[in-house]
Amino acid sequence: QVQLAESGGGSVQAGGSLRLSCTAVKSTYSSNCMGWFRQVPGNQREGVAAIYTSRSDRIWYADSVKGRFTISQDNATMTVYLQMHSLRPEDTALYYCAADPRFGRCEMVPTYRGPGYEFMYWAQGTQVTVSS
Repeated sequence: QVQLAESGGGSVQAGGSLRLSCTAVKSTYSSNCMGWFRQVPGNQREGVAAIYTSRSDRIWYADSVKGRFTISQDNATMTVYLQMHSLRPEDTALYYCAADPRFGRCEMVPTYRGPGYEFMYWAQGTQVTVSS
């Protein structure tokens, strides 16, 4: 069973906007940290934003996206969104959503650089390309 499914990537010019969506099955969504990560070929996966689905006031952002990206959730559809505004060429990457039920996962996202082992479930990834 697919735990997470994401959509919404694409190509935009610098300054444009995109919204990514990540829909989870119930067991993966409930009381979990759900996070967004991105990866450029040859680099490690880096954290972008995270939210606890049971506490929507608990949100974290990487410094590089603060003020431009917004993470939000829709409990009715078990979907987490990443709204991206003022996109820059350096935001170009393969974006992944991930989920994990263990303590402390959301807190690690803003400064995370690694292979992604710390999160249990991953979506397939969606490409975001920002041209200058």
